[in-house]
Amino acid sequence: MTYIEPQLPLDIPLTLAPRQGRPALNRSAPHALITCAQGRLVALGSVLTLGFLIVALRLVDATLLQPAVEEIAAPVGPGVEQPLRADILDRNGEVLATSLPTQSLFADPAKLIDPVATARGLAEALPDIKYEELLDKLSSARRFVWLKRNLTPDEVYRVNALGFPGLEFQRDSTRVYPAGATTVHLLGFTDVDGNGLGGIERGMQSRLIDGAAPLNLSVDLRLQHIMARELQKAVTDYRAIGGTGIIMDAFTGEVLSAVSLPDFQPQAAGTAGDEARFNRFAMGSYELGSVMKMITTAAGLESGRMTLDSFYDASQPLRYGRFTINDFHAEKRWLSVAEIFTYSSNIGAARMALDMGPAFERQFFCRLGLCDTLRMELAEKGDSISPAEWKELTAVTISYGHGLSVTPLHFVRAAAATVTGHLVTPTFLRRENVRVPLGPQVVSARTADLMRRVMRANVVVGSGGKAEAPGYLVGGKTGTAEKTTGRRYSTNANFSSFMGAFPMNNPRYMVFVMLDEPQGNASTHGYRTGGWTAAPVVGRVISQMGPLYAMPPQSMEDPQVREALSIDIKTRMQRRETY
Repeated sequence: MTYIEPQLPLDIPLTLAPRQGRPALNRSAPHALITCAQGRLVALGSVLTLGFLIVALRLVDATLLQPAVEEIAAPVGPGVEQPLRADILDRNGEVLATSLPTQSLFADPAKLIDPVATARGLAEALPDIKYEELLDKLSSARRFVWLKRNLTPDEVYRVNALGFPGLEFQRDSTRVYPAGATTVHLLGFTDVDGNGLGGIERGMQSRLIDGAAPLNLSVDLRLQHIMARELQKAVTDYRAIGGTGIIMDAFTGEVLSAVSLPDFQPQAAGTAGDEARFNRFAMGSYELGSVMKMITTAAGLESGRMTLDSFYDASQPLRYGRFTINDFHAEKRWLSVAEIFTYSSNIGAARMALDMGPAFERQFFCRLGLCDTLRMELAEKGDSISPAEWKELTAVTISYGHGLSVTPLHFVRAAAATVTGHLVTPTFLRRENVRVPLGPQVVSARTADLMRRVMRANVVVGSGGKAEAPGYLVGGKTGTAEKTTGRRYSTNANFSSFMGAFPMNNPRYMVFVMLDEPQGNASTHGYRTGGWTAAPVVGRVISQMGPLYAMPPQSMEDPQVREALSIDIKTRMQRRETY
């Protein structure tokens, strides 16, 4: 083994040792070595301390300072991170709308090394964004530019793989609607920053943005699908330009289904046309035609001026000033009030209106909410358009559904009052354990009983026969109204509708369908009226809804049912022939 002599520092002095006669270390040498070692340790410690300090400061910046900077900087950018909106559920807990966390891409152009290369790389990673658009943003003088909101995980991966500095992600969220277009007019949609832009999303904005418990709606998604499917079939079969359908609980006012066609996908709201985005059941105000005879008949019975046995002359057209009122299928004879309803006689309804008088007719129609703006949870709220002066001619035309425009929701509410006696307020929020009708009594029990009988008779022997759903005791009224073109009524375009209720011995559910400009076909023998086009839709919806709601079928042969609903229209007709 080779021995290596330790090398002494050059600055340590040497002296001669007198007794040995050779050089020896100065007694101060050990102290000098210790001092040297301590200096080196201090220097090394300082370097390490500085390194740890730099790391600690970076950690503080990343964990504490950076969020604060984002909170200051984000408001000056295109958007601010929002808390997740509350979910929207149907009455059975099915998710109608929910928010999913996502990542949104932004850039600080000042940090970019090569905007051109960055734009080219992003255009390949995100092919739905044009290169020119990206380059314009990345070349700007701003310190914050959005590049794309709500990226998919795969898109986030592709952007990260580029490795370009100056590109950053911010936590974001996107609104998802599992039922898509089926619920779009009901729920509405949100913009990219999470603000409601229609329907429940806008009408209940303050409730939804707090991110609290889910919002439970009254709507039954199963019924929504049924109504949307059957309504779309009718729109297609009869080549209508649109339509609407509503199912409402007559006791509680809960809207179980509300559909408007045409519709659109909520994620594509920006490209949807005006027709598709228009909410027909809440915003559209229409002259609905003969379905309004439900209200006229109830008003006449309430006035005390007539009964179902009262007769009016419908043998000739009614001339009022320069106007002539005709019947679509004229019976050309005197008709009882019950016959006027079941045969949908305009002449008879007009004479009933003249008998009760304009003042009483107006008071009754307004009592049933047909003159007011509905208060409800949707952002869309269509107004009733009623005449400023309710004169005799006005009363005559309104009696058969012209001269007063209301939204479908207005009418369904009023129609429910004629069969239950109570005026409920339509709601899209679920109500728990309601067993009795809500709302004030606006129609006497006697009138409501007679209305239930005559509505059932209209399906059994009248114009509403195609709405029948065996076992569910459907009642209702047909309607066909000519559309206005400028200041005139068009004979080639109409609204066809049917207002149904069931079961008529104890009506709980109202089902309304309206088609906009349906066309007759071979199955309707060319007719486009409500009895041929809208009534069958109501019948099919009820046939599916009854079993779904575990409603046992009933028969008119049941003594209790017969006692509750019997009305002998044929006998009344025979009595008129000997009148």
